[in-house]
Amino acid sequence: MDPAVPDARSVVVTGASRGLGLASAAHLYERGWRVVGTMRSPVTGLERLRAATGAPAGDPRLIGVRLDLDDPASITAAAKAIEDAVGAPDALVHNAGIAAVGCVEEMPFDVWEQLFRTNLFGPVRLTQALLPSMRAAGRGRIAVVSSQGGVRGMPSISAYSASKAALERWAEALAEEIAPFGLGVTILVSGTFQTDIVTEQTPHHGDLHGPYAPHYTGIERTGRAMIRLLANPPARFAPALARALDERAPFARHTVGVDARLLALGTRVLPGWLLHHLIRLAMGLPRHGGLGSAGHPAR
Repeated sequence: MDPAVPDARSVVVTGASRGLGLASAAHLYERGWRVVGTMRSPVTGLERLRAATGAPAGDPRLIGVRLDLDDPASITAAAKAIEDAVGAPDALVHNAGIAAVGCVEEMPFDVWEQLFRTNLFGPVRLTQALLPSMRAAGRGRIAVVSSQGGVRGMPSISAYSASKAALERWAEALAEEIAPFGLGVTILVSGTFQTDIVTEQTPHHGDLHGPYAPHYTGIERTGRAMIRLLANPPARFAPALARALDERAPFARHTVGVDARLLALGTRVLPGWLLHHLIRLAMGLPRHGGLGSAGHPAR
């Protein structure tokens, strides 16, 4: 440990070069944490972090580590770099992830595999690599950033929804396993925020002239309206994460954002058929039986 920062708690934030990760890493740095930001391009990513925090070059409380969650060798190297820099981290934030748009029938299977490698298997590998030192230290918290798609399977992003739901179930099981060693787990279900994942930067694999074209049209129209009404800046997410890292409970789950809270409440209190229709209406999808087998309105 660097003697210049003997009392600073250390946190690893994956995907720290943009979006929720950048805002969270900057906020934690400002709260006195020693931040290890992982990213695929640490040179440019670390510059963004310095710009966001005002940290000088060489600040021992702001460290950039290269990490590609889709590359097992990169994960192994990143875990070693993290432990060399801060020892056993006090907190590990699984924020990095990717998304893709496309109905099940049209989504290429290699995209499914890529999403699961990045959104689930990557976090599992990184956790496996860091857990021995965290367990030996007898302290630490692992925070998992999920989304509304992890609460309820959402049309046109089924692969993303499935990967996030799997991430949540993994985190729940992990919490039971590591609680006896003094470690805890928090799941943060994120609502709509102004990040790349809700913009045109998310790849679209659907056929805009095929049988599911009405789905994409409705989802895009209502999605843009929802983003205008509900999307918050990433800085609004960061304080919720900071509070989560201070928790002592072996396991916790929180929603961040009004839309996430409403969906979580709806899944608990509404019958499945009603929730199905509410989501259909909210996303502008055709009614049940409203399209023929060729994608034309049924007569």
